Amino acid sequence: MILSLALEPNEALSEKELAVRLGVSRTPVREALIRLADEDLVEVLPQRGTFVSPILTADVLEAQFLREALEAAVVRRAAEAPSPKLLAEMTKLLERQHEAATAGRSVDYLQLDEAFHRAISDGVSMPRAWRLIHSVKGQMDRVRFLSLPDRAHMLLLTTQHAAVFDAVEARDPDRAEAGMRHHLREVLKSIRKLTDEMPSIFA
Repeated sequence: MILSLALEPNEALSEKELAVRLGVSRTPVREALIRLADEDLVEVLPQRGTFVSPILTADVLEAQFLREALEAAVVRRAAEAPSPKLLAEMTKLLERQHEAATAGRSVDYLQLDEAFHRAISDGVSMPRAWRLIHSVKGQMDRVRFLSLPDRAHMLLLTTQHAAVFDAVEARDPDRAEAGMRHHLREVLKSIRKLTDEMPSIFA
């Protein structure tokens, strides 16, 4: 809910209201808020309450740096000897991404985007690499979600994914790495635009 901005930056959070909204007891909500605080996605302010954190620009930039370093290495390895299974999975996900982008289904698109990147890590037997990436990219995902309602942006990302796939299929590690780095730097353009348009939700 925080990553999708269903809960907006700076919004006050109530354990009781969240429990009712989610149909669960307050205990799992409390545990979830503790984990989210550890990830800097919520702030617990003494005597004031718990709030959704603003999008932390420094954290977005750090997450992008870490993600690019890891995924560039992973896709390079994938391009050295791509398996038929990996190529088939990437092809299937690209087709579904194009359908979601064309239809303007941004939530579906974000899930398919995640699946595409994870498939590459899984395809070279590096699931821990993806788990590490996933653990640091929460703030980055919020920026990505803000960008996705733009259908043209989703189609652009799909084109970039296709370029990465073409390089992997061609067994061209240099081109695969360059394509992935170019793709993952797209969020840097988005954050510059969004901080100008919505300064109140960034810090």
